[in-house]
Amino acid sequence: MTDAAETRAGPGLKTVVTASAAGTAFEWYDFFVFGSLTTIIARHFFADAGETVAYIMALLTFGLGFVVRPLGALVFGWFGDRTGRKTTFLVTITLMGLATVAIGLLPDYGQIGIAAPILLLIMRMLQGFALGGEYGGAAIYVAEHSPPKKRGLLTGWIQTTAAFGLIGALSVILITRQIVGVEAFDEWGWRIPFLLSALLLAVSLWIRLKLNESPAYQRMEAEGGERRAPYKEAFFQWSNGRFVLIALFGIMIAQGAVWYCGYFYTRFFMERVLKVDTNTVDQLVLAVTVASAGLYVFFGWLSDRLGRKPVMLFGMILALVAFFPGFHALTKAANPALAEAQASAPVTVIADPATCALQFDPIGKAAFASSCDIAKSVLSNAGVSYGNAEAIAGSAATVRIGATEVASVEGAGMAPAALKAARTDVETRIKAALVQAGYPAKADPARINMPLVFAILMIFMVAATALYGPQAAALVELFPTRVRYTAMSLPYNIGTGWVGGLLPAASFALVAASGNIYFGLWYSVAFTVLAVIVSLIWLPETKGRDLDRIET
Repeated sequence: MTDAAETRAGPGLKTVVTASAAGTAFEWYDFFVFGSLTTIIARHFFADAGETVAYIMALLTFGLGFVVRPLGALVFGWFGDRTGRKTTFLVTITLMGLATVAIGLLPDYGQIGIAAPILLLIMRMLQGFALGGEYGGAAIYVAEHSPPKKRGLLTGWIQTTAAFGLIGALSVILITRQIVGVEAFDEWGWRIPFLLSALLLAVSLWIRLKLNESPAYQRMEAEGGERRAPYKEAFFQWSNGRFVLIALFGIMIAQGAVWYCGYFYTRFFMERVLKVDTNTVDQLVLAVTVASAGLYVFFGWLSDRLGRKPVMLFGMILALVAFFPGFHALTKAANPALAEAQASAPVTVIADPATCALQFDPIGKAAFASSCDIAKSVLSNAGVSYGNAEAIAGSAATVRIGATEVASVEGAGMAPAALKAARTDVETRIKAALVQAGYPAKADPARINMPLVFAILMIFMVAATALYGPQAAALVELFPTRVRYTAMSLPYNIGTGWVGGLLPAASFALVAASGNIYFGLWYSVAFTVLAVIVSLIWLPETKGRDLDRIET
């Protein structure tokens, strides 16, 4: 077989990798700017929903961008297999950039009311739709240009673009906040990172326009020009369809669970549960992202020598081993006063189970009026972990904080004004008891063990990068040229879009439902365990496969 690198005409391999990686990094930048500004966006676009519900709505809006990604994968995957790789990812990057700039220009709720969150949702859907087609195109384009023995290494640069995008997003946010001031940033400065996408879009398009079509696609067109049916061949022919299922359940659901837990749930956990200052969280996430950026390329390189499967399995298993002890250690390192209070004065809600509702209300319509609901909503909003004990049927709920007991109030049947006053009274008394028991309102910066927090986060990053680094090469190698774009894009975007994108909201729902601040980790653990089983049994080793094959 003739090496793709030798037969390639046009731009050199470095240009191919740089152009593909730069464009993908820009798209990740767009996506991460929104994720990093969720709290501020919640205040501007969901202003009348209340603080907790507004935050949940913003998380779901963030997640919605991921939900539509499989649709983008289907649409752009079809075009990529039918019309070529280059044209398709020029379209995806343009759509992504325009939608991001538009978010920076949107009027907020105070200016146009309910139209503001609706327009925000539309822009998020366009972002996700475009990103659904971007990753597959960039990964395939680089892989189809790469020598077989360097395919993991070179596609590892596509994997590291997620880190570069996050580094860019956090850097711009931190610098802008520093220049304009915290108050001005919260008021209007948050728009600047979105508007900067116009410049990044222009640069990325300029670079990508210099590229030619991939050599594997050109050879397929020359050798087999018959009409192709990507959907039918990818999903309804078992020879390809079974690998779509293996890619989804053996690789991608773990990637969504492990990577998004490491990057996004840790951020949520430190900011919302451990009450670490947002600026400090940004700096920590930025530091570990910079430190781990090279690991994507390293693990891609390692998979060229050891194989894709063992390296990815190492990442999954490390995550399973690290999640629960790691998050417990994170609490002790980032907010030791909270860990001490949880140990010395555990909180228990003593209530009739029949009166307790799920403490998760994404549309803001639940009244939460029973004595149990009022008590639990106060604790959930405060980010306090609590246990549950059964009380006599029909009795009012009580919150036990160490040796202190605080009686809740039965609000069912109260008028709205009276219910609000009752809830405020219960909240005041519970928070006073929490303070008395040593529960901190915020993490004390002087007591944060920054080196230990950094080390814990780096363990999560090693797991994420070991899984993600070889992933592009593994996915590309699973499928033949004629359906490669379609077949790999769908499982990738279901795993990252649905499993990963919904992870923050789903994990928060589990925490709110259980009262245990660590219970949300079961979401990531369950998906990762399933992926380990499927991978061990059914995932083949693909290292070194011929990418010029037309059929499976």
